[in-house]
Amino acid sequence: MSEPFRVGLLGHGTVGAAFATLLEERADAVEAETGQRPELSGILTRSRGEFEDILERSDLIVELMGGIDPTRDFVLRALERGRHVVTANKQLLSQHGEEIFDAARRGGVQLRFEGAVAGVVPAIRVMAESLAAAHIERVHGIVNGTTNYILTQMTATGATYEEALAEAQEMGYAEADPTEDVTGKDAAAKMAILARLAFNAAVHLDQVGYEGIERITPDDIGYAKDLGLSLKLVGSAQRIDGGVAVHVYPAFLYADHPLASVNGAFNAVTVESPAITEITLSGPGAGGMQTASAVLGDVVSAMIPPPSLPAPAVEQPIVTDVEFSFYLHLEVADRPGVLAQVAEILGMQCVSIRSVVQKGLGREARLVMVMHPVLESKFRAAVELIARLDFVREAPRVIRVIEETF
Repeated sequence: MSEPFRVGLLGHGTVGAAFATLLEERADAVEAETGQRPELSGILTRSRGEFEDILERSDLIVELMGGIDPTRDFVLRALERGRHVVTANKQLLSQHGEEIFDAARRGGVQLRFEGAVAGVVPAIRVMAESLAAAHIERVHGIVNGTTNYILTQMTATGATYEEALAEAQEMGYAEADPTEDVTGKDAAAKMAILARLAFNAAVHLDQVGYEGIERITPDDIGYAKDLGLSLKLVGSAQRIDGGVAVHVYPAFLYADHPLASVNGAFNAVTVESPAITEITLSGPGAGGMQTASAVLGDVVSAMIPPPSLPAPAVEQPIVTDVEFSFYLHLEVADRPGVLAQVAEILGMQCVSIRSVVQKGLGREARLVMVMHPVLESKFRAAVELIARLDFVREAPRVIRVIEETF
């Protein structure tokens, strides 16, 4: 028998339980690959186990508890005591990443976190290892399987947001409290981590602008179909004017964009660099077993030295005002001069209209417009003025449009 490699597990929820099962099932294969046999040395839950006891009896700690407290303390103590750490905790890394990376360097141990970003999609490993020498200009993707499933169902069936969310919860793709997913906060944390790796920039979650999908309606998706577009929640991190811009937002994409065909609970990450043009990685992004598989892959990597950590971050400015194309949906009174007044206000802010669809609804009308690229600040200023017009019947709805094609 080979020497055991002792794994302490923090958390035994959906992902933690799946990981424990997978570790046992794959122990023979891991032993054949690494020469060491992984085994659980202890499991910590609210009612089971003691952290210090598990830490003392472990070579590596797998953290699947989630949240910040007491997780941050546990992870830092493990690293400082010379234990490798594998985590899928994107909130922890997006808010305290630099502190944790520094602790891993001081401890001379590995910190791996593939499961924190996109399920089984190996975005972290590819960026940190395969593309380590590439000058990455942009990373964008669909990094939340829950919202992608909801938008896919709304598109395929005509369901409302509420109906599609209820179905996602029944299928196990959405939590009972889906707030972090549907507001975009989960995806924002993941994009902060990807930006850290892509640009060596210390991006904190608070510096990521994010919007969710709660206000998306079947009408929005219907007009997208009319315009030959699909709707996705997209995360984007890019270099702009010597700084870094990181955002999460619902966006319309044209059919030949590599993210347009990513449906259901799948995730995808596209990396762009002058050295490689662009590559897209895709795979399941939601589900306990999928994340557990990524975590086990990190455990195997940690069992095979040498350690691999991101270089210390370099301070870079965060750019918040970025050019986008926009979709604008207006419910207005059906009377002469409405379109002209809207167009005049847009023009005053240097916003150029690319296309317009107008539908009469009796005494009211619906205007749907797509704009050419413009700084977001200018477009938002125009929308604020339009919303004050007496013929506007409800708050304007705005969705970004990704115009690029591949």
